[in-house]
Amino acid sequence: MTATVADEEAMRRAVALAATVRTTAPPNPWVGCVVEPGGFEGATNPPGGPHAEAVALAAAGEAARGATLFTTLEPCAHHGRTPPCVDAIVAAGVRRVVVGVIDPDPQVAGAGLRALVAAGIQVDTGVGTAAVASQLAPYLKHRTTGRPWVILKLATTLDGRTAAPDGSSRWITGPEARDDVHRLRAESGAVLVGAGTVRADDPALTVRNEEIVSDEAGQPLRVVLGQVSEEARVQPAVALDGDLGEALDDLGNRGVLQVLVEGGATVAGAFHRAGLVDRYVFYLAPALLGGDDGRPVLAGAGAPTMTEAWRGRIVSVRPLGGDLRVELAGD
Repeated sequence: MTATVADEEAMRRAVALAATVRTTAPPNPWVGCVVEPGGFEGATNPPGGPHAEAVALAAAGEAARGATLFTTLEPCAHHGRTPPCVDAIVAAGVRRVVVGVIDPDPQVAGAGLRALVAAGIQVDTGVGTAAVASQLAPYLKHRTTGRPWVILKLATTLDGRTAAPDGSSRWITGPEARDDVHRLRAESGAVLVGAGTVRADDPALTVRNEEIVSDEAGQPLRVVLGQVSEEARVQPAVALDGDLGEALDDLGNRGVLQVLVEGGATVAGAFHRAGLVDRYVFYLAPALLGGDDGRPVLAGAGAPTMTEAWRGRIVSVRPLGGDLRVELAGD
């Protein structure tokens, strides 16, 4: 189908709605929904609450009869903690459903679309697909591979150092960049570091912004590669050993959709060399340590020649206070 300008605009609004529940919907997908005409809106509630489609249909009431429903993700057709969204759409008398992305979850995987078509509802796909796929990338990866989306966070001076020769690293970046890291933590089901980082810095790895996370239940799972003291501030934490891929499988089995790898340089280098990073987020400070004795961004062996250097693409660049945030992708 060829999407109309109105279709594209409605899906953009649905994407914007989904963004408002990015930290509260997981481990469910963060979904937005719009019913037109009328502009009735909905977004996925926290786990156990209604999905985006049910929220928008409840807002629309009788106005949903004969209307078009725009949803970023294929409506579910199975019973989970909530009834199937497909049933609510059919009961509401919706005439047409526009879907951004088909849900790869084995319990859905086109079943929602087939149920809608069987009920005589017109179904169109492919509207806003690129934007929705980008927004739901962690969920889509988890449902297709069983592993979480991996973000590697790196705070560095402009000459590529994460710490001074004496190990000190507070603070490389300013408060705006640190606030953004807390947002990344809040969006992640788990935050992962190496045991060496815990022993050296004793981080809590919590979201220290009550506007984003107001209680312990909303905090990410803390994960340590290796063993650390029971008295460490990171506790309670999950300790994992061995192969990094197996660690990701473990986290995926726990329902973690996104893991934020925060270091140190040895762990960061290991994830990078294993090709396990989906996104690199660099926070670049306008600072120079100088010399060659500061701590590197990625410890361990690097590419032996320029022809073997890792090359990705820049996803975004934006200033954060006096620092610069650069996001890279390997695809």
